[in-house]
Amino acid sequence: MSEGAAATPLIGREAELRRLTGMIDLVGDEGGGLVVRGEAGMGKSALLAAAAAIAAERGLRVLTAVGVQSEALLPYAGLHQLLHPLQAYDDRLPAPQRERLRAAFGMTDTTVPDLYLVALATLNLLAEVATRAPTLLVVDDAHWLDQASAQVLAFVARRLESEPVLLLAGIREGFASALDDAGLPGVSLEGLPEAAAGSLLDVVAPGLAPGTRQRVLREAAGNPLALTELPRAWRELDGDAMLRTSWLPLTVRLEQAFGSRMAELPPATRALLLVAAVNDGSALSETLSAAARLGHGAGDQDLAPAVAARLVTASQGRIAFRHPLMRSAIYQAASLAQRHAAHAAIADALAESSGGLPGDLADRETWHRAAAGSGPDDAVAAALDAIAARAQQRGAATLAVSALEQAARLSHDPRDRAERLLRAADVSVELGDHDVVARLLRQTESLDLSPQQRTRVLWIRGAFDDGTGDHAVGPLALADLAETVAAEGDHERALRILWSAALRCFWVEPGPEARRRVVAAAENLPIDHRHPQLLAILAYAAPIDRGSLVIDGLRQVTSQPVVDPQAARLLGTAAVLVGALDLAERLSAAALTGLRSHGRLQLLARALSARAWSAVLLVNLDVAIPAVHEAARLAQETGQPLMYGTALSTQALLAALRGERDHALALATEAERLSLTTGVRPVLATVQTARGMVALGEGRFAEAYDHLARMHDPADPSHHIALRCYVLGMLADAAAHSGNVGEGRAILAEMEAVARRTPSPALRAGLRLARPLLAGDSQAEALFEEALASDAERWPFARAQTQLAYGEWLRRRRRVSPARPLLRAARETFDALGAVPWSERARRQLRASGERSEQRSIGVRDKLTAQELQIVQLVAEGMTNREIGERLYVSHRTIGAHLYRIFPKLGITSRAELARSPGIGDVR
Repeated sequence: MSEGAAATPLIGREAELRRLTGMIDLVGDEGGGLVVRGEAGMGKSALLAAAAAIAAERGLRVLTAVGVQSEALLPYAGLHQLLHPLQAYDDRLPAPQRERLRAAFGMTDTTVPDLYLVALATLNLLAEVATRAPTLLVVDDAHWLDQASAQVLAFVARRLESEPVLLLAGIREGFASALDDAGLPGVSLEGLPEAAAGSLLDVVAPGLAPGTRQRVLREAAGNPLALTELPRAWRELDGDAMLRTSWLPLTVRLEQAFGSRMAELPPATRALLLVAAVNDGSALSETLSAAARLGHGAGDQDLAPAVAARLVTASQGRIAFRHPLMRSAIYQAASLAQRHAAHAAIADALAESSGGLPGDLADRETWHRAAAGSGPDDAVAAALDAIAARAQQRGAATLAVSALEQAARLSHDPRDRAERLLRAADVSVELGDHDVVARLLRQTESLDLSPQQRTRVLWIRGAFDDGTGDHAVGPLALADLAETVAAEGDHERALRILWSAALRCFWVEPGPEARRRVVAAAENLPIDHRHPQLLAILAYAAPIDRGSLVIDGLRQVTSQPVVDPQAARLLGTAAVLVGALDLAERLSAAALTGLRSHGRLQLLARALSARAWSAVLLVNLDVAIPAVHEAARLAQETGQPLMYGTALSTQALLAALRGERDHALALATEAERLSLTTGVRPVLATVQTARGMVALGEGRFAEAYDHLARMHDPADPSHHIALRCYVLGMLADAAAHSGNVGEGRAILAEMEAVARRTPSPALRAGLRLARPLLAGDSQAEALFEEALASDAERWPFARAQTQLAYGEWLRRRRRVSPARPLLRAARETFDALGAVPWSERARRQLRASGERSEQRSIGVRDKLTAQELQIVQLVAEGMTNREIGERLYVSHRTIGAHLYRIFPKLGITSRAELARSPGIGDVR
């Protein structure tokens, strides 16, 4: 809590407190979280303190933390504050998770793991202690938490539904926080109603003259802090002064009120308060030592007037401001020279305490040295550079960026300044922070950059590998840049630049010349032709012209016993683009275990998305359903909007396959909305595929053709040279039944030419179906027989489509006897795959031939949600709840809660029955 949170009576917040109390009373049955928002002084801290007191009375364990602006750059500072009381319980965690937390808190010298592994360890620690007593987490001033702590808490907050844990966070209006993206409900504190405001004022300032009382009520506008502080300030102002302040914003008026209170204090007290205001620590001894260096004999006697003036509190060797506005008022009132002097004094005090040894005290000294000077200082810049390197090792990228930017400011040599700014921008790309990258690059514009530094600027502008980078820097410019860098001998960086260029070729359509230039630059690099990133570049930039080379490389790589997870992820997406969907599914699956174990959730979302896309096209729904659900959740959670749009469009395909018309169309519309303005062609192409599949499943063949043909029109934003290869069979089906045979044959001829340039298995499967559908009567039967005679074992859906189309063709020609076995086989395959619209179509054709079909049976996947299906599959593999929880980044209690809901759906009562249940073996 902010200091003094309970000093003001809680008047006028009864409804909000009832809501919080209700959540506290339910925490034993369901967890969750809530964000309390409001402007400064609205009583967020008081409300949270009251809730904490009620929770303690109910027997809950209460853990608290307060975001401190000065600690916003210290990674995991807020999390350590919150979890410190649980240190004795961390031995109940599995050893790897325990070590992850200890590394994050600086208790070991090991490199801090990915943030999401720290988050999982935090979740499991809270779940462990909550089994003994329901737990309330209270985080005040959460907008000032360090980014790592805020992201961990956002991760935890999304997963508390099944835990007896409640998170309450206070955030000031107008400030951003990672908790904003956690999907938590909120309470917004407005000004107190007039009657409540009057009651509070009478409690804190009894006996005011009627005119003054009305003026305070009017000026405070229901703000509890203003109602508490303005009466005292205005008693000391004359009428003219009161009029001069009345037009100022309330926050400014409160700061002035606190500032005027400071002006009454002795010089030594003012010096002590300024040191406390600029300090990033709260140790009283540290503040006193620094204040003494400003020429004042600072001691307890100098602190007493500040305590009496209700500006600070001092207890247990720590000093704290009663409200953040008090700190900012003192800071704003000081001159720049006074602030510099205070920072220098703190740096000297820290240097004495650290004895010159490396550690947190030495790092804090460096930050204060940087803040104390107005000019370049290479020694401090070098120390900040070292802090940045250590921050990256600890997984604190935000701190690294801040240290490098500050180091650049203090660098004498413009080349050093530019280098540090570019390094900071490169790290910011990894964070996905476009605004910070733009700000850092703007600072390089006035510098005399070397040719290599200028090329790095170009690359960084377009380096976001989720398609959201600067599209003004196109593949041609990036190919030129890569060749320049390669000529200087930096082949690794050239490869990374070409990867950015290849991604441009995937997300947008740059034209054939740009694609050729990217391929030429990549193939000229002196690296192994099976290098995973090279294969991925070729697949993304030239999926048709380099399809054969990529598929050969993929087969060589997959023949190896072990494939690096990140390499497997790259190759899995490459396999999707060249049509090797079986390899795509295998490689993406191989990537998942390693990415999960290393906590690389951003890359995990991409690997899952590739696996889901290939599984949907192969109609392997037992793989596709959980994969695309998890991909969408992780893409959203890790802030990847285009990957989220990709997952949504894939979910639309999945829903269309399952006959969920309205859901498919809604998902397609949302994916299109997210992608249309940026022209993200893969998503737009998948959206048209989903809409075409819905229309095809409902027998609206002309509409289906219109949707699917758009992917083959180079002028259409849905055109994509790779993804159009996967819909040929459906397009031919739609064309054959809608009077578009001529147009369909023209597209077929074009794709036959494409097939002569690439061995894409997906394209060849589509051609086998399209040829008989669009052929004349004299050729169709032989082409149908040829298609069914081919080795289509890996393409059961395509084979069943061919059986259905052939059976329909025979039935229309009154050849019912040979049609029935084909239609029956197609129905059985579609039933097994879960392709409901095609199952119903086969049944309709059988009825028309005089044969009745039983209703399709309801399978396991039809009874469960996507996450429940995934859990069932893992249980069937013999995994424990804890193992499943670690794999899915939830607690083992959450897995238990899911199983509690799953068992009744499947008509069983135990895990042992699960593996023996009918249909479970089919979903492993």
